[in-house]
Amino acid sequence: MDVKSSTTQICEDNTDRELARQWNNFPWDKARAYVNRLQKRIAKAVKEGKYRLAKRLQYVLTRSFYAKSLAVKKVTENKGKRTAGVDGVRWKTSSERMRAVFSLTDKGYKAKPLSRIYIPKPNSDKMRPLSIPTFYDRAMQALYAIALQPWAETMADMTSFGFRLYRNAQDAADYLFICLSKDTSAPYVLEGDIKSCFDTISHDWLLENIPMDKKILSEFLQAGYINEGVYNSITMGAAQGGIISPILANMALDGIKNLLEGQFKTKKVHFVRYADDWVVTVESREVAEQVKIAIEGFLAERGLSLSEEKTKIVHIDDGFDFLSWNFRKYDGKLLIKPSKKAVATIIRSISDIIQKAKNASQEELIEKLNPVIQGWSLYHRNFVSAETFNRLDSIVWDLLWRWAMRRHPDKGHRWIARRYWHSMDHSNWVFTTFTSTLKKFSYVKIKRHVMVQLGRNPFLDATYFSNRKRDNMTKQTKVYSFF
Repeated sequence: MDVKSSTTQICEDNTDRELARQWNNFPWDKARAYVNRLQKRIAKAVKEGKYRLAKRLQYVLTRSFYAKSLAVKKVTENKGKRTAGVDGVRWKTSSERMRAVFSLTDKGYKAKPLSRIYIPKPNSDKMRPLSIPTFYDRAMQALYAIALQPWAETMADMTSFGFRLYRNAQDAADYLFICLSKDTSAPYVLEGDIKSCFDTISHDWLLENIPMDKKILSEFLQAGYINEGVYNSITMGAAQGGIISPILANMALDGIKNLLEGQFKTKKVHFVRYADDWVVTVESREVAEQVKIAIEGFLAERGLSLSEEKTKIVHIDDGFDFLSWNFRKYDGKLLIKPSKKAVATIIRSISDIIQKAKNASQEELIEKLNPVIQGWSLYHRNFVSAETFNRLDSIVWDLLWRWAMRRHPDKGHRWIARRYWHSMDHSNWVFTTFTSTLKKFSYVKIKRHVMVQLGRNPFLDATYFSNRKRDNMTKQTKVYSFF
């Protein structure tokens, strides 16, 4: 290596060390506080109808060094941090992340094509397209999402719960319970699904109505994608896999609630949406048909349409499925239970894990099963799930017994039982080792969920959401009742 090359290498090493030092010592709390203040001002301006002020504040935020740093932090710490885009670049080191912060700019910005893969749809033989942006494009989307989200949250339908801050499926189910549980509640439900929502949203509508830099938004929307080495252009849709896409989709669908309330004031019409899944309570089939026509007109303006196979009218006594729960009245009493499809899916998932663990140790099997069991039971613990939990425990026991029998075909039942199951406190037949214990569905306490106050804004009511988060964390530590 000559002297010039050696000097250049030393300078690069020193620069990398300095960048790494800056990243590792970055004042994240100060950055969050600054960004939160601007987001609060945007939300307040939108609420007061001061849209020009809100746009000026968005401009300031998207050029903020703190916001850029948080955007890079988000894309390098989320689930997709190991997956590169079409350029193969990943920001793995502290110096690379800090260098990325300095490089983020809207000047001459040109989004690279997305990397397109296809993954199976849950409970379906169909495949769903997933588009993967480059790290740089993800960071740009995260940056502009930081500025767009306060506007989206402030203008959102109050009964929209999917891809929203501090809202979840349990809130949607609780609201439906309020709408359907009384004797005088609407007896019919129009349940529906938007056909290929993310893939068919009109670019023209988004560019005209989404309050953000049109040039940047156009780059996000029209970057195209590469599949099996072939470039494909995009003329509609917000790519699934993009950080900003859920916000865009929500903003495109916001307004249905106000539309229905304006047209059907005395028809017991209540609209509930979670992402692109929705239900409407109605007093009769005739009203349901009218509501369907109104929603179809709303969606058509945005390039969207209803899925005919998933849109239907049902009586509450017959029940319907929504967000993996079944809502149905039994002798006038509304019960919310895990749906049959949800139960079948979790059984299949656990069975697949056990089938693939033929050569795994008991500890390894427990390590794979516990997150699945815990996640499913926590999701369903707020409703009428105790009977389902007990039934699932029995099914899991049967699957594990077969697993153990296959491992030891020459051993007797008593030997196998003593080898894998033990008594702990007041419980027998616990699948456990000295270091790990399999969780049971029935270990989870059934706990009533407290619905979020619909009129609250996460950017304007920070104290409310901070207290709510603290209370939920306290409850979470008490959720399991072992033996």
